[in-house]
Amino acid sequence: MQEEFTPRIVGFLCNWCSYAGADLAGATKQKVPASLSVIKVMCSGRVEPVLIATAYFRGADGVLVAGCHPGDCHYREGNYYARRRFALLEKTIETLGLEPERLMLAWVSASEGQRFSEVTDQFAGRIKQMGPSPLKKALL
Repeated sequence: MQEEFTPRIVGFLCNWCSYAGADLAGATKQKVPASLSVIKVMCSGRVEPVLIATAYFRGADGVLVAGCHPGDCHYREGNYYARRRFALLEKTIETLGLEPERLMLAWVSASEGQRFSEVTDQFAGRIKQMGPSPLKKALL
């Protein structure tokens, strides 16, 4: 028998909004994928491309970057930097031999526990359909 594929997802969550939204999702018993490994960062704009690449090289099948909604960043413009960086990262992901759909940027506020649940569930489903990361085979 073959085991069912469970995607490994790394989530870089903004301390002020997305992490609080994840906490609310847990407190209200919303469904969140068990394979999501959360890394709390102060701002989505502080997620450097090397952190995302490292997650993939260490076995992640997908990476989620979540931050405050545009205009609501506690550091004023951090999520705008994240959005610009994300556009460049999609091209970089392709050069690594990965599908750009394995990377997701989402805006989730502290009061959106339900939205956090929906975003993570949708992303996990998409990664599950895609299968394991091609980098896993290349790194073995």
